[in-house]
Amino acid sequence: MTQTIIKSLKDILSAEVLLFVLKVTLIALAVTAAIVWLVGGGINSFVAGYLSWIPWEWLQSTGAKVASIAIGYMVFIIMISLVTSFMIEPLLIKLAKKHYPERKVVGRPNVTTSILLSLKSAVIMFVLFIFTFPVMFIPLIGAVYMLWLWSILLKKPTIYDVSSLFIADKKEVKNRTKKSTVLAMIAAGFNYIPLLNIFSAVFAQILFLHAILGEEKH
Repeated sequence: MTQTIIKSLKDILSAEVLLFVLKVTLIALAVTAAIVWLVGGGINSFVAGYLSWIPWEWLQSTGAKVASIAIGYMVFIIMISLVTSFMIEPLLIKLAKKHYPERKVVGRPNVTTSILLSLKSAVIMFVLFIFTFPVMFIPLIGAVYMLWLWSILLKKPTIYDVSSLFIADKKEVKNRTKKSTVLAMIAAGFNYIPLLNIFSAVFAQILFLHAILGEEKH
């Protein structure tokens, strides 16, 4: 796993990855802004109602503000993941040719399947977050819990995107992704760092590329 992480960190500093991340970020920002503008009021009302059980008004107000900001941030992270999944194929092929020239492209991800997997993962993560976000205020436990939630967003769509290109044998994919939750949580760690959060989804894709195609067995 160490070599997988090192290779992935080197790859995200390459010009092609940086350009890819810039494109994805701009698209995700535009979509997130549109969503917040359209449904932001409804989200704020839902949060205020959800926290109405708290007896102290000042705590309700503070909690609502924090939760609304967190939800907006989560929407942005989800959009980054969705756009990355939709656009990543040419970059994965280019990186695979660079590191694993013996590996041939054996298929293509089905666009509909890829989008549905990404949307399903996003919905599961978002619903869990909405109804359990007080957990994130628990020291240490909350931080690990958020990494796990973000790993849900990344894991299955990323495995599908990468494996569909290079491996037809599902057993081999399963064998090489036994630690997929850990890898997804490592990639999700970028979401805790301002500005670097935009690299989380593409870092996950590159991590899984090396995990699936590399010599290390997971």
